Amino acid sequence: MRHSAAGLGLIFALLFTASAHAQNGGVKIGVINDQSSIYADLSGMGGVEAARMAIEDFGGKVLGKPIEMISADHQNKPDIASNIVSKWFDVENVDAVFDLPNSSAMLAVQEIARKAKKILVVSTGATSDFTGKACSPFGIHWTYDTYALAHGTGKVLVEQGGDTWFFITVDYAFGHALERDTANFVKAAGGKVLGALRHPFPNQDFSTYLLQAQASKAKIIGLANAGSDVINTIKQAAEFGITQRGQRLAGLLLFDSDIHSLGLRTAQGIVMTTGFYWDLNDETRAFSKRFFERRKAMPTMVQAGVYSSITHYLKAVQAAGTKESLPVMAKMREMPVDDFFAKNGQVREDGRMVHDMYLAQVKTPEESKYDWDYLKILKVIPGPEAFRPLAESECPLVAKR
Repeated sequence: MRHSAAGLGLIFALLFTASAHAQNGGVKIGVINDQSSIYADLSGMGGVEAARMAIEDFGGKVLGKPIEMISADHQNKPDIASNIVSKWFDVENVDAVFDLPNSSAMLAVQEIARKAKKILVVSTGATSDFTGKACSPFGIHWTYDTYALAHGTGKVLVEQGGDTWFFITVDYAFGHALERDTANFVKAAGGKVLGALRHPFPNQDFSTYLLQAQASKAKIIGLANAGSDVINTIKQAAEFGITQRGQRLAGLLLFDSDIHSLGLRTAQGIVMTTGFYWDLNDETRAFSKRFFERRKAMPTMVQAGVYSSITHYLKAVQAAGTKESLPVMAKMREMPVDDFFAKNGQVREDGRMVHDMYLAQVKTPEESKYDWDYLKILKVIPGPEAFRPLAESECPLVAKR
């Protein structure tokens, strides 16, 4: 019995020590994304590097204690993402998690963060349901979402005469949400959806989907996929001569890294919506050139979003005087986001960070004047217009007015 009591005492002492360390240690950040597969170029190690830059630029310390970062590859699998983040919260004493591509993974991790009462800030995952019916007091959606993408690209193309659509959609939560939100804008603007096909995730051969989209005679083929999926779709569409025959491709989620991979000869003319472009102004160029020195590529909007979101989080920790989640979340909502990524951005009660979005078109090779000169900005979409109004929100945290 004496040995049992001693053993229990040791266990309690270790637990107390771990708890004290969690409370008294420095801030610990986790960055989880796809580092080896379909979304590695648009997020991946570039997202980890952006996080490292944010910590360095903040001075490496907050509240007088060091900022630590760990990262992991979730391989686009919700179960792996869930297991990693659960361990981070329960064993590794991680205070906040960032980035998180793949909408199925982000929705799964949202529930883990909610139960753990830990902060989750998503830059890469897209579904607008994250701040809708699945919203959490601890979840923030930073860079873009399927509603904003659909509003920018879908609405404008219908207004330009692209009033019939056919969707090629990746078959998981992200694609479903992007197709749904875009179709809603198309119909609201007086357009029609002639059909949709869903492909496995990930996928290589899009010939069947493209031939059916071509046969539909829809004016717009909406690509509700991303990463190497959308790259392969656009390459194969070029091989079939689809745009030369009068149909237009709508890249509903495209990144600079995708355009770089495709080349301007293939990507030219595609209309897209983005939350950030490296060549917007002196501030964006200054950050992007520093990033380029490290990664030999310009930052995508989500990599820039990782830097911005981590910086805002650290400012909130400093302002709150604690790393406890609820006071930090309160400061993140209270403080405006004012950096190279967003001006007068605001974290709403549903967790949506509202900021300007940009309607853009991919330049022709002749229009491009230097490396990575890929986009011309057609329109600035003000934040309150770009994102779903709170009056239409399904988030239970939103006070009904």
